[in-house]
Amino acid sequence: MIILVAICGAVYLEILKARAGKLPQMRKIAALEAIDEALGRATEMGRPVLYTPGRGDIIDETAAQTIAGLEILGSVAEKTAHLGTNLIVAVGNANLYPMADGVVRQAYLREGKIDAYRPEMVQFLSTDIFAFGAAIMGIMHREKTAANIMIGAFWAEAMLIGEAGAQSGAIQIAGTSRLWQIPFFAAVCDYTLIGEEMFAGGAYLSKDPVKLGSISGQDIGKVSSIILIVVGTLLSCLGSPVLKNLFTNIN
Repeated sequence: MIILVAICGAVYLEILKARAGKLPQMRKIAALEAIDEALGRATEMGRPVLYTPGRGDIIDETAAQTIAGLEILGSVAEKTAHLGTNLIVAVGNANLYPMADGVVRQAYLREGKIDAYRPEMVQFLSTDIFAFGAAIMGIMHREKTAANIMIGAFWAEAMLIGEAGAQSGAIQIAGTSRLWQIPFFAAVCDYTLIGEEMFAGGAYLSKDPVKLGSISGQDIGKVSSIILIVVGTLLSCLGSPVLKNLFTNIN
């Protein structure tokens, strides 16, 4: 309980600092930096951007990945609205469809381009793995997409979509925390978000003080945990059970 309160306190203090204008420094993430390049290329070529948050749901173990994908979608949609670039969002889960549609609609509204928003921008394709992959491959072939951004939860369709995008010559940016799919993305995509990078994506792109402060506070908690693990390991090797007894429930 003490550790939980300490971490929550660190998060709160970092949020206050960020709101006061002292934004925490974040290392450069190449995949997120490349989004502007990909959108700029699509705009110059007059071809659309394809974005998919995957087939994950918002009510199961893939919820965190799915929400991270939607956050980044919001930033991408704002930029396509600003640039006047055609955006296609492919969704593979019925529960996700209205949320993705709402994210895109709000992004265009924030940019003052609500007239440019069209309901067909967000398409529900299929919940089936290979039907979903085949549908996206069809979109790439018909629309000649210049950029393919895939951030969320993916399964066996990951390799199909990535390979199709590579063959079409699109700039590909992908991210997932599903370890089985990361190697496929790394093999066929130009840029890949690995693990927690995708969860920081929304804050990284939006520069929102609350989100940046929250990430900074959580990092303090992680560093503290690592220090405790190292100190505890050293003390145990030296025969001292101090930390072991401290974090062990004694009946």
